[in-house]
Amino acid sequence: MKLGVVMNGVTGRMGYRQHLLRSVLAIREQGGVELADGTRVQLEPMLVGRNPDKLREIAKRHGLENWTTDLDTALSDNDYPLYFDAQLTQAREKSLIAAMDAERHVYTEKPTAETLEGALDLARRAAAAGVKNGVVHDKLYLPGLLKLKRLIDSGFFGRILSVRGEFGYWVFEGDWQAAQRPSWNYRAEDGGGIVLDMFCHWSYVLENLFGRVESVTAKAVTHLPERYDEHGVKYAATADDAAYGIFELAGGIIAQINSSWCVRVARDELVEFQVDGTHGSAVAGLHGCKVQPRVATPKPVWNPDLAQNEPFREQWQEVPDNAVHDNGFKAQWEQFIRHVVDDEPNHYDFMAGARGLRVAEAGLQSSREGRRVELGELAL
Repeated sequence: MKLGVVMNGVTGRMGYRQHLLRSVLAIREQGGVELADGTRVQLEPMLVGRNPDKLREIAKRHGLENWTTDLDTALSDNDYPLYFDAQLTQAREKSLIAAMDAERHVYTEKPTAETLEGALDLARRAAAAGVKNGVVHDKLYLPGLLKLKRLIDSGFFGRILSVRGEFGYWVFEGDWQAAQRPSWNYRAEDGGGIVLDMFCHWSYVLENLFGRVESVTAKAVTHLPERYDEHGVKYAATADDAAYGIFELAGGIIAQINSSWCVRVARDELVEFQVDGTHGSAVAGLHGCKVQPRVATPKPVWNPDLAQNEPFREQWQEVPDNAVHDNGFKAQWEQFIRHVVDDEPNHYDFMAGARGLRVAEAGLQSSREGRRVELGELAL
């Protein structure tokens, strides 16, 4: 069986590397997505974007025949019932609406829209159109978080008390060394900002591992007010490049997560989550996960007059893989394809995307107003 998928935004870094190259093309190379009955679904991508030269080059590089700069033409082809969007946030909402109007199933990067109301409107439209819809939740499929989920399911932690997350790295300003991220990330008028980018991730990580976010207290700042774009031209960085958040979760768990593009890394991975419970603790990154159970917890004594000689980092035990973990983006692509073709359950829909955007908006509101923001239930 073949399934045509319109892929919009594949000339961008994320759309090309993670979604086309490491997901869809990797699925094609393995012979498609295996269904419950043992049959396979092979994907047939049609590339869509604004730059014909880039599209032509990508298609030629990977032996693909179908590409276009006309989204309406792509959506009118009934051989392509699935639409995927990895464009800039500002362009995404309109394209998703067009795809649903064309009765296409839709799968998209996040945030799904620029505002919560826009995200809810997309969810309502999807429900009215009867199309299957999904939002990328890639971090849930990463080895480190899969190990963390295994610990939670086993009861390792006892009662979970708190979660502390550290994410980020130094993104160069772009003058004496080129920046590692596109300049639009640092312009609010272009949809940039670390809160809008990362709080959507933290929302689904916290919700699916520990409990839904019930309130947000955050401080968003712009540490570096000037940067240099891809052409070496100085511009005003109007978007937040760091955010410090406290998230109160259902069940009483407190999560504190720092996000920054202005921090130098002194940890094993670019993101790490420490989870502390009554029976044990764990530190999980994207790939690794270490634990310290209650019975193996040392007994430090505070004495500032003496140099500390306990090897604290060596007192943790590595959690084994015990399984082969595929690329997180690819794994969710396969899950969503099975949802479309086999009607397997999918919890990561447009409403999940809306909840993530609500957490981001609450973070910005909290920072702007200097207060804790409570979150109510969302409904269509």
